[in-house]
This record gives sequence, structure tokens and C-alpha cells, in this order.
Amino acid sequence: MQLGVIGLGRMGGNISLRLMRNGHKCVVFDQNPAARTSLVALGATDSDGIPDLVGKLAPPRIVWLMLPAGEITEHSVSKLAEVLQPDDTIIDGGNAFFKDDIRRAQMLKRKAIHYVDCGTSGGVWGLDRGYCLMIGGEKDVIEKLDPIFSTLAPGRGNIPRTPKRDGRDPRVEQGYLHCGPTGAGRFVKMIHNGIEYGLMQAYAEGFEILSHSEGQAGEGARFKFDLADIAEVWRRGSVIGSWLLDLTSIALAADPQLAGFSGFVEDSGEGRWTVMSAIDEGVPATVLSASLFARFRSREKDSVADKLLSAMRHNFGGHVEPKP
Repeated sequence: MQLGVIGLGRMGGNISLRLMRNGHKCVVFDQNPAARTSLVALGATDSDGIPDLVGKLAPPRIVWLMLPAGEITEHSVSKLAEVLQPDDTIIDGGNAFFKDDIRRAQMLKRKAIHYVDCGTSGGVWGLDRGYCLMIGGEKDVIEKLDPIFSTLAPGRGNIPRTPKRDGRDPRVEQGYLHCGPTGAGRFVKMIHNGIEYGLMQAYAEGFEILSHSEGQAGEGARFKFDLADIAEVWRRGSVIGSWLLDLTSIALAADPQLAGFSGFVEDSGEGRWTVMSAIDEGVPATVLSASLFARFRSREKDSVADKLLSAMRHNFGGHVEPKP
């Protein structure tokens, strides 16, 4: 299929490349000319702005946005609404608040332009591993876009089948799911990221305790743990194994003292929105809310836990935390 991709940062560029590697045609745009040049050299079609990008797409047009939440995404959707035609589709694959998706879809519907929200997980590793996709929008529109989603998704891989899933949507086992109407995909991704905060915080706090444990052995002995080796052994057969633990092990093996990380841990919105939704629904979310507040606290002092959170964010998403 042919589609436009706007936003060629850490994930947008790799999404374009994964699509092109599998036969799709991409027209690309980014404010950074160097980001476009590298993809054009690999077969993408360049454009110098949204009107030019849309003009190079054959109808019905598909445009994938991969931009930060907020003003830049809002501006891009508004600009696309001016130049797209009925039956064209906007897919927003970045992180945004689900209520913004619902509002944008209603605005675009008046112009008969389709809007799909696509929560996208996979970080900087997605080019090779694929992306877990959580999709919201009209069923018939999403079915037409299936070749795009199936290409970006990781596929079955080596993960064994879950028992008793016969008769369920087979796309789920490939790593992508139509979650429901507009906003549903983003809502699921929002909760996904809230859980991610909690898991990361649990690992970080556990390793913080290990790093301060020298006095726990009693008189005449002391503990002196190698955190990199502990992370590595936990990866192998432990019930707390996960990709986040894999990334923790990578970080500690490369930098045992985590000297390259400030301990300043940013939050990019999803954790806040998850806690807000829990409050709206009256649902206790003690772990998720505590992990969000821990990120706020990290901006006041650093620790092994905070540096490890920075390391995990860098390893899965390429996030670079500022030095305090």
C-alpha cells in the first residue's frame, strides 16, 4: 500500500523503513531534512510539507502521524483536514490523550475523512522486533488498513500459543488488536503505559534495595551484590522475567554504576492520564499512581533506582533524560 508518514523521529523513521522493507510505498515528511534524506536514500518519496505530501498520494489517501502529543499533532491534523478529501484516512500512531482522538474524529467526520487512533509500542527496537498495535476506529476502515498493521506487527514469532484461544481474533496473536471505536486504541495504550510505569518502578526499587544491602548479612559478613549479574540470572527462568528486565540487564552490563544517567526521569503524559482515568472511574490504582509520583520526586535527587529508570527509558525508547 501507499501511505504518507509525517514525523520521522525515533519511531516514525523506523515505521517507514519497516513498511518499505515489506513492499509498501512511503511518502515522508519531517521538519528535519536529514531525517527525510536518509529515508529517501532507502526508497521513500520526499515531500516538503503537508500539502506536497498529500499531493503525492493516490486516493483514497492514508497518512500516518508519528508526532509528540500536543500542539504539533493538533496543527498537523488541522492542516490535513484542509487538504484531504472524503474517504481519506488519518492514522495517529503517537501518544495522545484519547479524548483528543474522539474530538478530532468528530471534526473529521463532518468532512467524511476517517480517523484511526493507533497506540504503538515497540520503541527504537520496533524496526526489527515489530510493534504491538492497539487500534481504535471504524471496523471497515481498519480492515482496509490491515496490510499496514500486519506489516508493522511483530507476528507470532517464538511465543507459544495461549491455550483455549481457538475461535478468537487471530490478529491478536500477531501483535495487533482492534480495540473498539475511536479512542479505544489510545485508551488501551494509555493503560499499557501506566502499567509500564509501575513495572519499571518495581524493578528500580528492587535494585535500589540490593545496592544498599551491605549491612544485611550480620556481624562478620556483608553482602556485595553484582547488580548486572542479578539482572542477568533473573532473565533466565524467573517469574519476573520481561523485556524491561532484559533492558535492565543490558544497561547494567554496559554501565554497572549507571554513571551515564542523571536519574532525572521524565513522564510523557500517559501515566498522568492513566491516573486521571482511575480517579474518574473510582478505581484504586495505588501502584500506578505511586510510580508516577516517584518520577516527580526523581527530579529532586538521584539514586540507583532513578538512574535505572532513566536507563530503561533510554534502552526501549531512546529517551535522553536531561542532566539536572
